[in-house]
Amino acid sequence: MGRKKTITVQVEGGKANPGPPLGPTLSPMGVNVAKVVEAINEKTKQFEGMTIPVKIIVDMDTKEFEIEVGIPTTTALLLRAAGASEPSGDPAHKKVGDVSFEKIVEIALVKKPQLLAKTLKGAVKTILGSARSIGVTVDGKDPKQVSREVDEGLYDEILAKYEEEWEKEV
Repeated sequence: MGRKKTITVQVEGGKANPGPPLGPTLSPMGVNVAKVVEAINEKTKQFEGMTIPVKIIVDMDTKEFEIEVGIPTTTALLLRAAGASEPSGDPAHKKVGDVSFEKIVEIALVKKPQLLAKTLKGAVKTILGSARSIGVTVDGKDPKQVSREVDEGLYDEILAKYEEEWEKEV
């Protein structure tokens, strides 16, 4: 690969379009804007309704490109799962939504590349902490209680189902 130029943009999952900021930024570089937009939408459709950081790496000599998709914030993933539009301003008293424990595990798996946790259990507890801080309950319970129950082994059976996926190399 020759000279590379990287552009980072924020796009709504599955909804990138050739208008600004993409079109005007990419056109002068001589890449096929429609193909770039198509590739971005293909790679971000699972994050529909969320704003995602996307890197477009263009080879200035061959006009070939690569797309790297960032991961939405834990807050954004939790809010979407809970069907809430924004975090609670008073999470101790005002709840914005409820998610299942499985949803917490799925979010932990999506966020794995950015989490410092070494184990699935640790990752799940990190996500539970985030849920608590924005007013999202888990199966109708305070995430702090769920976190204690994780420590007590109450969720080991559910976690075991996801352990293999957690172990996969990212």
